[in-house]
Amino acid sequence: MFSFLKKSADAKGGAAPGDRAPTPPELSWRERLKAGLARTRAQFGGKLKSIFSRGKVDDELLEELETLLLTSDVGLEATAHLLDELKARAKRDQIDTPEGIQGALADALHELLLPLEKPLVISEKRPYVIMIAGVNGAGKTTSIGKLAKHFHAQGLSVLLAAGDTFRAAAREQLQTWGERNQVTVISQESGDPAAVIFDAIAAAKARGIDIVLADTAGRLPTQLHLMEEIAKVRRVIQKADPSAPHETLLVLDANFGQNALTQVQSFDKSIGITGLVVTKLDGSAKGGVIAAIARQCPKPIRFIGIGEGIDDLRPFNARDFVDALFE
Repeated sequence: MFSFLKKSADAKGGAAPGDRAPTPPELSWRERLKAGLARTRAQFGGKLKSIFSRGKVDDELLEELETLLLTSDVGLEATAHLLDELKARAKRDQIDTPEGIQGALADALHELLLPLEKPLVISEKRPYVIMIAGVNGAGKTTSIGKLAKHFHAQGLSVLLAAGDTFRAAAREQLQTWGERNQVTVISQESGDPAAVIFDAIAAAKARGIDIVLADTAGRLPTQLHLMEEIAKVRRVIQKADPSAPHETLLVLDANFGQNALTQVQSFDKSIGITGLVVTKLDGSAKGGVIAAIARQCPKPIRFIGIGEGIDDLRPFNARDFVDALFE
């Protein structure tokens, strides 16, 4: 295997090992975030320059900006808030340049998003149980694998509970992530998802595990019987540990746009959402939905995802996010 890798590497450059060009430096997270938000920036930030080119905040500018914000999935309430903020700042600071207008809008957006910047803090509870929910296809199981890597890198032991017993591929996918992260996965061929998670918590207690990441089956908020089932899962978790779940994360696909708000509200009603994981921002032009969330259902955004790599899920930082949209 080693000889094959060496041969392949040499074939790429056609030069002796000592003559190879140095490996390009790895991009920083801010650079990766900027690249990941390229589609949203093209939809949003790219059009701002032409709107702000007149250099004054008048009715025409506000009308064009309103249209842009709405088509970027910022939502009615957040759009109205940002326009009001921009008008107030322009009047107060006598802004009369395109750069000044853009800076004022960026600052207003940053202030709107800042309350969502609340990194997940693992308390002294052991095991610390994190319940993960979401609709089908949101990236829930993949996010669990990435979270396992994130916590493992912090020196915390992790156990995965394959609570999605309806989709066989979900169990296999979680097993693969478990192998990649060298963590145990508790699963069953079939059966009650609540029972699987209950057993996982018991196993974690017996083994002295720090964190349990509990997967659940994907479901739509309109599937009332499935929403009741996930509420049952939460109740069973509380039987295993009255203080658990210590965190209940909802995974949102950025491509859902405004529909994400409905998901937050419905899942929160059923299981009490304490934080969000926003995925697939790199494949969407609808990153503006984070502003809508901030205005209409401000749950902390614990993590955002901008790629398929195991390190492409990171804690949300409002300033980095805004800068990536405007730069």
